[in-house]
Amino acid sequence: MIPDEQKLSEQYVQDSFHSYLKSSLTHAKVERLLEPEVLASAEGDLMITGPALCLYFAALRSTTIPPSVPLPRSSKSAPPRDLTESNCPPSFLGFLRVWASNVSRIQGLEPQHQHDLVRIICNLPPLSQPLNPTISGIAADLRAVAIEISQRRSFQDRYADDLQAALDAGSQGASLKVKTSFVPPPMYDVFPPRTPSPVLFPHDSPALERIRQILYAALGDVLAGSKTLGRLLKWDPPRAYFASVSLAILEVATRAVGPDGSVDGGAGMKVTLSECPEALKPLMKELDGIGKQAKEMWDLDTTEAIEAAQRGDELPEPRLDRLKTILQQGVGYDMAGTAWDSGSGGSGRRRSIEGRTVAFSNRINALALNISKIKTFRERQGEVFEILSAVCGW
Repeated sequence: MIPDEQKLSEQYVQDSFHSYLKSSLTHAKVERLLEPEVLASAEGDLMITGPALCLYFAALRSTTIPPSVPLPRSSKSAPPRDLTESNCPPSFLGFLRVWASNVSRIQGLEPQHQHDLVRIICNLPPLSQPLNPTISGIAADLRAVAIEISQRRSFQDRYADDLQAALDAGSQGASLKVKTSFVPPPMYDVFPPRTPSPVLFPHDSPALERIRQILYAALGDVLAGSKTLGRLLKWDPPRAYFASVSLAILEVATRAVGPDGSVDGGAGMKVTLSECPEALKPLMKELDGIGKQAKEMWDLDTTEAIEAAQRGDELPEPRLDRLKTILQQGVGYDMAGTAWDSGSGGSGRRRSIEGRTVAFSNRINALALNISKIKTFRERQGEVFEILSAVCGW
């Protein structure tokens, strides 16, 4: 590592990433990992899949120790350059460290297991049975970094072009050109001016109206109870908003979801699955699933704390606390100075616990991304966030 090496510009790294992203999406289309219909519809978690694929292929290309990313040349005469920890822009350093910690693990997989990994990234079932136990943890890490990337406005504004480039590849001469329908989420760094007595919750369906109010009430509780989010809002408003929504989802899932899957926010704000429109049912079912998984995590935390106390050992960090920290600060927040390891990643038990926690954070973040796509949420969420932030004194 060369501490005083000149940092690459963010723009240069972004341009390189999107160059690789186009080729990664095209490769996935050719290999039938992503069908053209999926690329065109931009449905599901395609905002996560694309960057995760790019990270996977970058790991296969890496040839250095510690791992680095070979960057495309700006011209034929330009010298080759690698993205390393010493020249990485500070805003991307966390991404690089998490990626680098997985490179040797990816390269060490047998070819059929590498194929299983890329299938899991693309939401396809693995072909090998039983599944190599390390693959799920690697996929969780890559998807976690991809989620972080997908929150950046610079990525969102260019992703439609990346998808379109993949759709256009190999389609020369086609009579009908397929167009992607991807539209970036709304911006949160410049909030709309506040209006007197704004109507925050225009009525659509009664169930959608109530679930929206329950989520926004939880969002207010999250904002009021976190100084970390207040600090984050000052230098990265989109990140602060996304973290707040993810934490609000966890709050609702753990405190408001009943045994029958209904969501009860109190004061008559109850929503049952049977009364939901079809578009809202997947959201309701995922809230229920997140609530159940959080309960299992809480039970494990309690059991381990009791056992540690009985042995006289130091109490372990609760998984739920770790989960909330990842949701607020990102998956690579505590990896300073640990960009690469030989593949052990610490003890197997710690790697397993960490992998499950990251995978759970991915599940919550993916739901937050999908909520942002629902028109009735998308139309008002920037304004709601601006008002709640003012109420909290930020």
